[in-house]
Amino acid sequence: MELYQIISQIKEKQPEVKSVFFVGCGASKAELYPAKYFLEANAKQLRTSLYTANEFNYATPVSVDETSIVITCSLGGTTPETVEATSKAKELGAHVIAVTYAKDSAITTDADYIVYHGWAENYAAKMEKMTKVLGLAVEILNQFEGYEYYNKMQDGFAKIYDLIENAVSSVLPQAKAFADAYKDEEVIYVMSSGATHEVAYSFSICLLMEMQWINSGTFHDGEFFHGPFEIVDKGVPFLLLMNDGRTRAMDSRALEFLNRFDAKTTVVDAKDFGLGSAIASEVVDYFNPMLISGVLRVYAEQLSIVRNHPLTKRRYMWKLEY
Repeated sequence: MELYQIISQIKEKQPEVKSVFFVGCGASKAELYPAKYFLEANAKQLRTSLYTANEFNYATPVSVDETSIVITCSLGGTTPETVEATSKAKELGAHVIAVTYAKDSAITTDADYIVYHGWAENYAAKMEKMTKVLGLAVEILNQFEGYEYYNKMQDGFAKIYDLIENAVSSVLPQAKAFADAYKDEEVIYVMSSGATHEVAYSFSICLLMEMQWINSGTFHDGEFFHGPFEIVDKGVPFLLLMNDGRTRAMDSRALEFLNRFDAKTTVVDAKDFGLGSAIASEVVDYFNPMLISGVLRVYAEQLSIVRNHPLTKRRYMWKLEY
């Protein structure tokens, strides 16, 4: 109801919205991607864009105005670039929604609306940010254009948190096996497709590079055969995130190639956790990222334990000016 009311209030003020911008940095930017992907796949009129915050600040799209909704996202609400982007969007007349975990944080100052999400309570809470932003996208589409599968999306939202908790409760053995097998790797490649594309990106740049200091590369597995597959060889480490839905064929094609040349491959597959059995096929694509991200958090935790490298350990972040 909260998300419905926010978009309803925007529509009362601005009956015609032409564009929706999603803005964030790092993991928060990646967690905006499923919503952007959803709107691109289903909106016939709305223009949709996803920006890293300083790109939005330095090269602001000329279409940001009173006909725009700008959704900015920062976990702690203090990311300087995203705080600035929130203020810039407000100055340009856009309807600004800030999404954060932290009450009364800097990102909320110039926002018209604030969506708070959980974080510490459990694994499902860590997925609230991504899920609530997707919920905003669904409301935007339904209220401004109409959406045939709105009720099926709402049913998915009602089920996804339990699906996440059930998945993480059973995945510890696989996560430990991954950690033991990959703990000494100098580089790990991560790939996926569809709405999960930037889950792979986030795991690569945040969980591996930032939090474990492990070199990593990430790419869409639709692009795998247009360059990256040339590095495949026996024992080269890959993490493949497989979707339940329309883009699964791309994931499967990549897996077949990795297996063909005996790459060192770990698969996290949404089908293994019953996603498609619980959520309607017409909308299942959009719930893969939450479920897979929850599972990957366990993988990252186990990797940090076996490497004796806490996920909170940093070399530069929060320790010097940059």
